[in-house]
Amino acid sequence: MSSSCDPQHAPAGDVGAALMAIDSRLKGVHDGRTETDPEQRQLINQFTASLGPKGADDLLDGACTLIFMFMKWLREAHEAQDKDVIEYVVPSLVATMRMMRKSVRPEAIPTMAGLLVAAGTGLSPSLWRKQYGHWTAEEMTPLEATALLLAEHINRLTNDPDFATRMVTEALSRATGD
Repeated sequence: MSSSCDPQHAPAGDVGAALMAIDSRLKGVHDGRTETDPEQRQLINQFTASLGPKGADDLLDGACTLIFMFMKWLREAHEAQDKDVIEYVVPSLVATMRMMRKSVRPEAIPTMAGLLVAAGTGLSPSLWRKQYGHWTAEEMTPLEATALLLAEHINRLTNDPDFATRMVTEALSRATGD
């Protein structure tokens, strides 16, 4: 039985732009920058403002696609070890988000946990979220943090600081080559 949240019905969005944003944040964290410098923040704000409503929706869908791809990879890696991705990944990410008080407000955490569970069970995070209405401004930073934490989790598991980015880039290359 097909679900209304089946990934085949979900728009992929602008995965490239979402990946670029996440990769930039990852590099900043690894360079020891915990805060975005004002110049980079201004560039990000200008870029976001230039997107318009359709571009912003595409960026959101792209971020959800990244979350789906990261959780799919993690699910397959955990299943190979006879482990449940929901049991081993979601609690750790939720605990980390709870410590990120400046970036992730407590009321956004259940939504982000739901996105992780949806993706971890093979559902589209974007379509899952749309069941409950439009994205709110307060959910934008937590959504970015969720994708960032997943990428960093994968990078730590593989002991490769660029693995998550490379995995998505290679998947995009294969998709455009087909």
